[in-house]
Amino acid sequence: MIKSRVRIPLVITAVVVAALPLRGSAQGHGQAEQRYRWDPNSIEWRDVKPIEAPVPLNLRHKNRELVRLGSYLVNVVGGCNDCHSAGPQTQFARGGNPFFGQPVVVNQETYLGGGRSFGSLLPGTPPIVSRNLTPDRYGRPGGHSYAEFLYTFRTGTDLDHAHPPCAATVAENCLPPPFNGDLMQIMPWPEYQDIPEVEVRAMYEYLSAIPCIAGPPAPSILHNDCI
Repeated sequence: MIKSRVRIPLVITAVVVAALPLRGSAQGHGQAEQRYRWDPNSIEWRDVKPIEAPVPLNLRHKNRELVRLGSYLVNVVGGCNDCHSAGPQTQFARGGNPFFGQPVVVNQETYLGGGRSFGSLLPGTPPIVSRNLTPDRYGRPGGHSYAEFLYTFRTGTDLDHAHPPCAATVAENCLPPPFNGDLMQIMPWPEYQDIPEVEVRAMYEYLSAIPCIAGPPAPSILHNDCI
């Protein structure tokens, strides 16, 4: 989850956006030949520092500059693992909890695997749980194509249907009005929906490079088919 926005200089953004597919197209992660490039030696690009990911990365068929930018957005600007891990009790490895005055060591077994519960919006409604953002066996973060990933950022639509709206035929594990169960709850997607598409694409590229976490068995929404 992105808590704030990074603004890539216009010189960089203009070059990259020119290479992006048209919004709404059926662009999937499988089109590895599509590349988004800019000059890494430009003065503007030096403002984005190299970031070491807290987990080993699979960079095969990946645009390394996008992974680099995505790592910065996910790990520094957004701090996505704060919400998209199982919770503060397991977010850091043993002996690596900065809140205990220890050097930071992220728990690789829970990194971006989701599962943190934010409780229920109302008594009797399902708890809101952060999702597994790690890639499935096809390299799709959370099991979603890039087009779906972008669509969620733009609209807040919950493609997992984790907590549907209550209706005449749906009376359990649902959200009543005024909540809209078709939309992501808790996640501040209204703040993210207008961020430049290059930033969304960079986050997707980075998330597709991190290790898969299988999570609980299916049909849990946190489950991922890693192999």
